[in-house]
Amino acid sequence: MTTITVYDPPMCCSTGVCGADVDQQLITFAADLDWLKSQGVTVRRINLSQEPTEFAANPEVNALMQASGGDDLPAVLVNDKLVSRAKYPSREELANWSRVVVKHHETAPQLDTCCTYDTNSNCG
Repeated sequence: MTTITVYDPPMCCSTGVCGADVDQQLITFAADLDWLKSQGVTVRRINLSQEPTEFAANPEVNALMQASGGDDLPAVLVNDKLVSRAKYPSREELANWSRVVVKHHETAPQLDTCCTYDTNSNCG
């Protein structure tokens, strides 16, 4: 079984999908990870703000942090091997690493441009 571990940069919550100004890339990536889980892949997500000791505990991630000061985050490991850094991979990349088939109709949700997280706005 494949395990994908994502070492995220510091974010306000475990996925970064919070607050009034949410990055579409984070929404897409969170949906892609949920999709992977539904395909039987083990997914673990580690946020630097919330679990800094996890970054130090992994030798490969620790070396990456020492070399870049965190500029190479996010780091993605597949079965404990670094496969991606400094960007969130696409669903196709995640599927390829996990040996999961992506059906063309399986797409991630898009951010609703009105009132997604701001309950005090006057959107109709």
